[in-house]
Amino acid sequence: MKQIQAITEEDQIRLLQSGDEDVLQVIYRKYYQTIVNLVMNNNGSLQEAKDIYQETLIIFYEKVRDENFELNCKLKTFLYSISRNLWLKQLQHKKRFTNTISDSEEYLEIPWEEVGQKEDQYHAMHTALESLGEPCRSILKDFYMHSQSMEEITEKFGYTNADNAKNQKYKCLKRLKKMFFESYGNEGGLNYDEQT
Repeated sequence: MKQIQAITEEDQIRLLQSGDEDVLQVIYRKYYQTIVNLVMNNNGSLQEAKDIYQETLIIFYEKVRDENFELNCKLKTFLYSISRNLWLKQLQHKKRFTNTISDSEEYLEIPWEEVGQKEDQYHAMHTALESLGEPCRSILKDFYMHSQSMEEITEKFGYTNADNAKNQKYKCLKRLKKMFFESYGNEGGLNYDEQT
């Protein structure tokens, strides 16, 4: 266990990707207090903090197991951001939240204006997706969120072949982008033609 603590974050990610779950325990202990403080300093109980951290690590582990995963910031920042978003959603759901969340800046190395902008983009995309209509909404969710293959989508939606399903997904994605940019605008240097 001590050996795992001494290796780099990149090596910890590689070990996780290869199925070494001991690393997850090390990560859990290392960042536990950071996340507990975040939740408890923002109207949360200790139990809620523990639940948020558990959910954060599940999301983190699922992301890491994707072979295309790349960590583009410090692990602490990545976990904090996941926890922060989960807690914001929970506060909104419980109507215990009105405007913003109190952050511990020393834990992060990213400017909060960027995080706020990303959250605005996320909400605009979520709104666009929810108002997209069927079957587009389900096709995009199945492909991008549930990692279903085009073959699975073909079968589920009754397309004659995977190419037809792929064509439909492309049309749905174009509609989603159009709706997103109409509601969010082209702020923040977003490019309509950007590939997803």
